[in-house]
Amino acid sequence: MLSYEIRGALPSDEDALLQVAHYLNTVNLPDDRESIRGILDQAQKSFTQQIKDPKRREYVFVLIDNNAKGGPRLIGTSMVIAQLGRRDAPYIYLDVIDEERYSATLDRHFKHTALSIGYSYNGPTEIGGLILHPEYRKVPERIGLFLSYVRFLFIKMHRESFRDEVLAELLPPLEADGTSHLWDALGRHFTGLTYAEADLLSKKNKEFIRGLFPEGTIYASLLPKQAQDVIGKVGAQTRGVEKMLRRIGFRYAERVDPFDGGPHFTAPTDEVSLVQKTHRTKVVRLVSQEERPKHRALLGLDLDEAPYFRAGWTYWSETDEGGTMEAAVAEHLGIGVGDDVWALPLE
Repeated sequence: MLSYEIRGALPSDEDALLQVAHYLNTVNLPDDRESIRGILDQAQKSFTQQIKDPKRREYVFVLIDNNAKGGPRLIGTSMVIAQLGRRDAPYIYLDVIDEERYSATLDRHFKHTALSIGYSYNGPTEIGGLILHPEYRKVPERIGLFLSYVRFLFIKMHRESFRDEVLAELLPPLEADGTSHLWDALGRHFTGLTYAEADLLSKKNKEFIRGLFPEGTIYASLLPKQAQDVIGKVGAQTRGVEKMLRRIGFRYAERVDPFDGGPHFTAPTDEVSLVQKTHRTKVVRLVSQEERPKHRALLGLDLDEAPYFRAGWTYWSETDEGGTMEAAVAEHLGIGVGDDVWALPLE
């Protein structure tokens, strides 16, 4: 039995996914039943390629605890949006620009942070929606890491369906009640909406941002200090994600979210180390737990029927002929000797 596995999300996951979404409640995965239902429908149509345009596909992965009391339990999720930014729904951001001014008359020098709204209609692939149930965040298996890694494995498996740049939007410091100081100081004055209202609406329609937000440069020094302090800063809840992203090749893009000021991290897709390491191979040997190799790998495979994608981690070794893995894991995932799999070796 494989203790934890990752698979494609299904419409039947609605109740369980809604419970998990409660812990993050972001635009990609809001704590709202109607939205969750739409996200799951989009995911299934993406996995089955019913959505013909690859740029419009959105893939949702769920993490399952197979040994949970009462039966298998959905305990986490992550997602990949094939392209963020199209003609009907642009990718919107604030460029963060450092501007220096000097007066010889006064002999005074100032360095200002300026914000300028930008739009992209042919944007990057986005990874997001990563949530792990609080009860599982400190288990020794580091399952949150696998839930994050599976997105890059899947991108490599279907490289032609994704963009040449990958984006991750990180949450900034927010108040306990979800208040965004940047939004209250800026966006609310131009839209009349609360942060929560604007965040939810932007998932369905971004026209109000372009219609109401000011064009040109906004000087952060004119904003309250609480708002200035969150621009481009990573919140405590996502510092671990930032560390992981930097390790695999992402860098701060000097862009932030126009709603909350959270930083945008980007990387060329083919330069992300996890994408580079993922490769197609063949299983050539199954061994018992006692004979298992020392190293591990995350394995993924597409399926012709629901859930359409499955992944799990196993002890793994590989030669030019193929890979050796645990027989029990292979049986659970439906893998046999001679089968092709995608492997992401883990350090």
